[in-house]
Amino acid sequence: MFLETLKEACGRSGWKIYAWVLMSNHYHWVLQTPQANLVEGMKWFQNTYTRRLNSRHKKWGHVFGGRYKAVVVQSAQDGEGDYLAALMDYVHLNPARAGLVKAEEGLGLLEYPWSSLARGYAVAPDKREKWMAVGEGLALFGYADRATDRRHFLERLEQRAREDGGEIRLATSELQNTLRRGWYWGSQAFREHLLGMVKRPEGNRNYRSSRLGREKERNEAEQWLEMGRNHFGIAGPLHETARGERIALAWALHRRTNESQAWIAETLGLRSAANVSQQVRRFQKSLENGLPSTQCKLVEKWVKIVDNC
Repeated sequence: MFLETLKEACGRSGWKIYAWVLMSNHYHWVLQTPQANLVEGMKWFQNTYTRRLNSRHKKWGHVFGGRYKAVVVQSAQDGEGDYLAALMDYVHLNPARAGLVKAEEGLGLLEYPWSSLARGYAVAPDKREKWMAVGEGLALFGYADRATDRRHFLERLEQRAREDGGEIRLATSELQNTLRRGWYWGSQAFREHLLGMVKRPEGNRNYRSSRLGREKERNEAEQWLEMGRNHFGIAGPLHETARGERIALAWALHRRTNESQAWIAETLGLRSAANVSQQVRRFQKSLENGLPSTQCKLVEKWVKIVDNC
């Protein structure tokens, strides 16, 4: 459920996940946000995962102890020291530091299944999830996304786990302190560079509330609607088209954009935001159980387009 929700979050937000590990009471991600939408994406992920987990186990309340912690990290391209590569190692070696894998007992890092090592870096491109940026992650260490280099990448980490128990010799205490209390990890020059970039667009508190952010999200939603028009052959107003097709479009907008459900409801003539939420959940449930034979073939093809985009 955690990985399925993360997959949806990446599809909605355009995130690139370089590394991840899921532990018993927390998780770590190393990710890039090309669209500067970390806050909105994390809000969706945390809320959605909490609802799903509570619903499955008949629980209520918070799943995570507090707000997530986000730290901006310097890469080799940003200046001295490859802090980003070191952080990836820190994340991948987490199970070793926690004692969940023990090399002396023949239990290597790949024995821990809830990590991008076992799910991404150990498998071929056609067998891993598209949202994992394994090729980009390997490139940070000078490797290509091919079997030999992936094996060398894993062997290097296994050796580190055997030699130092997963500790990161490069400023381990500094990194751990930064992950708890800091806002960036990198050189002083990197810090000054970040401070020079800080500004509030058009006086708004965040990117999403700015005119630029709203226009970008609206353009993405309009592009999906145009794709839907072409796919279903819709010539007239959207709110007058077949209800099944409108729900399929609403599902696509909900899955691939950050547009509000109120806007989706108004645009597609689906009464209210609550109705959009209900119809999208029902549509997703029908996908998980298999679309009925009465469903239009165009809807089935539309689902494949949205999932593969």
